[in-house]
Amino acid sequence: MDLLSPIRHLTFGFVFTLIVGVSLAQQNSAQNPIIHADVPDASIIRVNDTYYMSSTTMHMSPGIPVMKSKDLVNWEIVSYAYDTLADQDNVNMENGMQMYGKGSWASCLRYMDGTYYLSTFSSTTGKTYIFATSDIEKEMWERHTFQPSYHDNSILFDDGKLYMVWGGGEIHIVEIKDDLSGVKPGTERVLIENAHAPIEENIMLPAEGSQLFKVKGKYYLFNIAWPREGMRTVLIHRADNINGPWEGRIALQDKGVAQGGLIDTPDGQWFAYLFRDFGSVGRIPYLVPVTWEEEWPVLGIEGKVPKQLDLPVSKGLIPGIVASDDFKRKKGEPDLPLVWQWNHNPDNEFWTVNGKKGYLRLTTGRVDNSFVHARNTLTQRTIGPESAAITSLDISHMKEGDFAGLALLQQRYGLVGVKYENGSKSIIMLKNESDEDAPTVEEQLPINQNLVYLKAACDFKERKDVANFYYSLDGKSWEKIGSELKMRYTLPHFMGYRFGLFNYATHSAGGYVDFDYFNITDTIN
Repeated sequence: MDLLSPIRHLTFGFVFTLIVGVSLAQQNSAQNPIIHADVPDASIIRVNDTYYMSSTTMHMSPGIPVMKSKDLVNWEIVSYAYDTLADQDNVNMENGMQMYGKGSWASCLRYMDGTYYLSTFSSTTGKTYIFATSDIEKEMWERHTFQPSYHDNSILFDDGKLYMVWGGGEIHIVEIKDDLSGVKPGTERVLIENAHAPIEENIMLPAEGSQLFKVKGKYYLFNIAWPREGMRTVLIHRADNINGPWEGRIALQDKGVAQGGLIDTPDGQWFAYLFRDFGSVGRIPYLVPVTWEEEWPVLGIEGKVPKQLDLPVSKGLIPGIVASDDFKRKKGEPDLPLVWQWNHNPDNEFWTVNGKKGYLRLTTGRVDNSFVHARNTLTQRTIGPESAAITSLDISHMKEGDFAGLALLQQRYGLVGVKYENGSKSIIMLKNESDEDAPTVEEQLPINQNLVYLKAACDFKERKDVANFYYSLDGKSWEKIGSELKMRYTLPHFMGYRFGLFNYATHSAGGYVDFDYFNITDTIN
């Protein structure tokens, strides 16, 4: 008789139950990253039981997406702060100019007495912006601008005053006029002389990304800094008075998760919202639990960013952050859902959506010599760990020299499309894997029909960061074309890869193509 068999059976049952329990818990709770897509520089507020978040999309138009959530995990885009940042050559991509990686950067979202406020800045225009609205989901934002451009600014309403802080290394503070038209003269001063001093190391990136909060009568300033040979680091300064004195400390050094601020839930939980550089998919948001010790926010679990969170499970990024589109519209619906953004300001004369038949028409309005300098490329985010996009393209009205198709947009881009050249049309896969705009044609095949199906598939798992392109003549049987694109996040574009629908002319304007649909999936099979 095996006297140990009951113990073995009991032990196996306990381990099995433990494993199943952990697995079920993971399936029913949120996981980091909260959003596996390019949603950097988040600023989050809670109004009653609803959260709103703004983010950075720089050169894209419309700009500064605002998202909504009921649980801090599942988000949907509900508005943009502006349709166009400015009317100038680099914003419009005219006369050989562009603003990749520029435009508008980190924003700050706040709420006070029934009004929502959003501040940002732009080195492209040299201005600081404050937008305001009483209905964040339905109304246009009222725009206020002034000079100069205050880098990574954050705003705080306190005792009837509106403060703005900004800077890099040396953090400044100023009071804003009641009508939001500019700063009150004589109010600018240095808030903290050396905000990255707590790191006590050789600094590569001085303290920036300011986010200022007031919690239970005390002031908390969040910044990010980056020591050489180290990682992105969260710094927090605290003061009893907004004028100081301020004391600072390192708040988090783990995985490079940094830059953001504080948010609480209706039931009293606290989190820090931060983001992480994560290869070619972009800068992705994380939530980090916060506890309070001696009136300091303590980030993480024993100083680490947890994988699992005590929040509802994610339902996926489709259709809140990205979405498929059949381009069919009912009466009163907008031509383009909010998941879409143009690469720079569009020229609205040369695109239409036929909502009845269901297609997006892109007409060439000028001659260009490069995909990345072509106007009216329509984009959506790629998402991780993997994602794919498929489109159907009618090429019957292309003109000689036209090039249209489906792209993965970054400085090192890849695309599959149809080019009309020397009286015939070809399916082409090309890519640019250099820092120069010097793409190479990887494969070219003749096409003798007017309808073609195109696919781009991205693998971001464990930062594999590769993509492949496919075509089909019937929408069922797919053939790989060209070679693998090695995706890379580059600073000149400063953005995760985007799926893009494009059409541009190299000889003469006036040709057009019709995209019948755009389908996005969170798998590549």
